[in-house]
Amino acid sequence: MPTRRHEAVVVGEPQRAFYGAQFSDTFPVFVHFGVELWVPEIGGPIDPTSDAHDLIMNLYGGMGKGERNRIKIRVRTAMNAQVALDGKYQGGRPPYGYTLADAGPHPNPAKALDGKRLRTLEPHPEYAPIVQRIYTEFLGGAGIKAIASALTGDGILSPSASDPERNRHRSSSRGTWGQSAVRTILKNPRYTGFQVWARQRKDEVLLDVDNVAAGHVTKQRWNSAADWQWSKEPAHEAIIPLEE
Repeated sequence: MPTRRHEAVVVGEPQRAFYGAQFSDTFPVFVHFGVELWVPEIGGPIDPTSDAHDLIMNLYGGMGKGERNRIKIRVRTAMNAQVALDGKYQGGRPPYGYTLADAGPHPNPAKALDGKRLRTLEPHPEYAPIVQRIYTEFLGGAGIKAIASALTGDGILSPSASDPERNRHRSSSRGTWGQSAVRTILKNPRYTGFQVWARQRKDEVLLDVDNVAAGHVTKQRWNSAADWQWSKEPAHEAIIPLEE
């Protein structure tokens, strides 16, 4: 802060403070402003002229990156198993046509004591019939553009307009159905009543290929359908039959 001068920053666990090459990218800023960086494993402040200190801190960065990757793998494996075996709803915004319903107390005793409960998808009384209409018209030969125009013409709320509190960033034209909204509904397998997980993944890509020190940015990308995790049994009430 401009109004407060920091003389030093103390890091308790360097393997959790720095990831990959973050130390090499950030420490020069500390040196520039004359702020010391203290690390217990070093035994005091890091010496910017010491090759040994630089080597140790970059080693901790590698350890942090490895631990982060191991945690990601464990979490993804556990969530995939929960979907496959129990059809567990893993959170996130429910698809258009569904609403969240209570599914009983949380199976984890500690979380249950905190009042946490399981959630499941339940057909929305107003919007589930719209999903069925979209499928019926598409299977009847109507194109995506024609379906979107018909829905808009009939004054039916678009997915963003049906949930305005979570779509405040949308423009005043959010009541208009876009082709992408119709396409998304037609390609969502969760309308069959099965829980489907891992349709998308997060990749870390360089922010600027000409400036590697700028770091990475997270991009969400689609997995191939073969990598999606389906529940073994239906997990919620279907809006669209599986054969459709």
